[in-house]
Parts: sequence; C-alpha cells; structure tokens
Amino acid sequence: MTGLAFSGASVDGGLYTWITGLARHTPHAVNSVIAVWSDYGLALFGALMLAAWWRARSAGQARMVRALAAPVVVVVCYVVDVLVKAAFAERRPCRTLHTATVEACPGAGDWSFPSNHAVIAGAAAVALALAHRRLGRIAALAAVLMAVSRVWVGVHYPHDVAVGLAFGAGLAWFLMLQADRAAPLVGRMADTPLRPLVTAS
Repeated sequence: MTGLAFSGASVDGGLYTWITGLARHTPHAVNSVIAVWSDYGLALFGALMLAAWWRARSAGQARMVRALAAPVVVVVCYVVDVLVKAAFAERRPCRTLHTATVEACPGAGDWSFPSNHAVIAGAAAVALALAHRRLGRIAALAAVLMAVSRVWVGVHYPHDVAVGLAFGAGLAWFLMLQADRAAPLVGRMADTPLRPLVTAS
C-alpha cells in the first residue's frame, strides 16, 4: 500500500466535507437527479460511442478504426484502474470521515482511489474526441459532471476523481494512438461479411 491508502483525508478531506455539506443543504429533488446521473450517467458515453461508430461508417477507414477502438480502450482503462485501485486500497471518505452523504457509503473493501467512474469517463471523453471531435466535446463536459457528481454524492474524495479523469484520459490517449495501427485490419473487414460494420457504402 502507499501513503494515499492511509492519508486520503489529509489530501483534501476538508474540501470533501465542504462539498458534502453543500449537498446536505440542497433540495432533495436536485440531489436525486445528481444521484441518478452519478449512478447511471456512464450509459451516455456508450450512446456517444455508438453514435461515433454510426457516423464513422461513412467517414473512412481512419475514423472507423478509432470508433471501433474507443469502447475497447475504455474497457482496458477500467481493468487497469481496478488493479491500481486494489494496490492503493484507499478507504472511502464516507467511511473515514463519517459524514452524512447523499448516497449510502459503499461497503468495506470497495476502495476509493482512483474513481472507476472518473477513469471511465476520462477515457471515454478522450477516445471519443479522437474518434469524433464534436461528440468528444459533449463527452468532455459529461466526464467533468460525472467526476463532480461522485464527490457530491459522497463516495469519493476530490483527488480520487481528479486523478481518475487524468489517468483515464492519459491512458486512453496512448491506447487510441496505438489502435491506429489496426487500420489495415478494418480495410480487410470491408471485403468480408462484416462489411456493414465498417462502412455504409
């Protein structure tokens, strides 16, 4: 384990309690909307990736290889994050600081650093930006909102989501650039029964 596993509260515990304090004084209806987004908002990134793939079918081989790579890259980033999370083993702030939160605190052993949601959101935003710039801008805004919501509902420290966004984005950038090497494979797929998957023509 590392220092963060033992001192998460000392990094930005004060900011965390300030944010969760604001949440406690926010109308229940608003908190309910934020909680739903926090729990299920990742589905938006899946929808955006589907849209990127659909548009890439008529945009050429280079765009298509990135559109197909995007979901694979996000899954790889998630798997790597699970390993990193287990290595740091940072306790959830709602367990360390015992503050009232919008959502119930995850169980013991469900570690906090870095945030899975933030890693996925950061990775998806970069992957989408490289696959389709306009959709990437939507994903970038959604990624920030996802990260903020995880702190707001009380399940993560701010540093969990900040590092998660940066880690997911950086790893996705590297992996997406490597994926460009698969362009010839996409070209060969166009001459197989999988042609509708990679081209609209």
